[in-house]
Parts: sequence; structure tokens; C-alpha cells
Amino acid sequence: MESPSAFDTYRTASEIAMSEIDEIVDAFEFLEDWDARYEYLIAIGEDLPAMPKALKTDENWVKPCMSTVHVAAQQVPEDPALIRFIGDCDTAIIKGVLALLIDLLSYRSLEEIRSIDVDSLFKRLHLEEHLSPNRHVGIYAIVEKMLERASALPSYQQVS
Repeated sequence: MESPSAFDTYRTASEIAMSEIDEIVDAFEFLEDWDARYEYLIAIGEDLPAMPKALKTDENWVKPCMSTVHVAAQQVPEDPALIRFIGDCDTAIIKGVLALLIDLLSYRSLEEIRSIDVDSLFKRLHLEEHLSPNRHVGIYAIVEKMLERASALPSYQQVS
């Protein structure tokens, strides 16, 4: 049997992201009920690396969120075309959602980040049905802040 060519195995960043979203949704669907899903979110939030206090600034603060959430973007030193995120939150479940977003959006280019259908993830997880309307607004505000902070990195600013 011939080995597949690079063309056969090539997947776009968007296809890879959708595959990762599928994996997240599958993990959620494996859990029997929302109590178990909340516990899962809490557990992954607890695994989020600590955010340095110096990065907990007004510019990194997600103001529309009911919880106190900070998120910062940094270029990956080994590949400055890629962006990684770091964040923190003072509430366990939203910290878990933040951890999901950091994992999904990190180590990608700005264009790749912009192309990811985060709304699809939230809809497929049924977060709107299980979070208060204010928290629902807050998780979208986290995504917007992540895009804002990534766009503000020096190599992504538009030259006017």
C-alpha cells in the first residue's frame, strides 16, 4: 500500500479546529449530566497555569464578564507567527470555560484564531441553556477580549 501524499493528509487550520471542537463536544457528551460537566469544567480550570499578577491589568480585564476574568496574548517565542494565551478567573466554572478557550485558541496564527467557529462550540455544548444570560454574555466577551489582545500584538497591528 502506498503511503499517503502530503496533499492527502493536509488539513486546513479550520478543519483541525473543528476536529478539536468535536473532541471537546465528545468529552462533554460522554459525561452523563450537567453536574458531571460542571465538575469537568472545574477540574480543567484548576489545571490552568497561574497568570502572573503583572498581567492582571485593565487592558487584559474582561469587563463585561460578571466574574473577574483576565486574558493576555503573547507571541510564541519559537514561532512569533503563533499566539498563545494565558488567563485567570475568580469563579470555577467560568475558569473552566476559559481553560477550554485557551487550549482551543492557543498556538495558532491570528487568522486561524479568527476563523475558528467558537459559537459552534458553545452551541454544541449547550452552554446557553446551562449558564445564566449574564454568564453567557461573559463567555462571548472572553472570546472578544482574546481576539482584541491577539490583534494588539506588535506583529499584528496594522500599519497606517
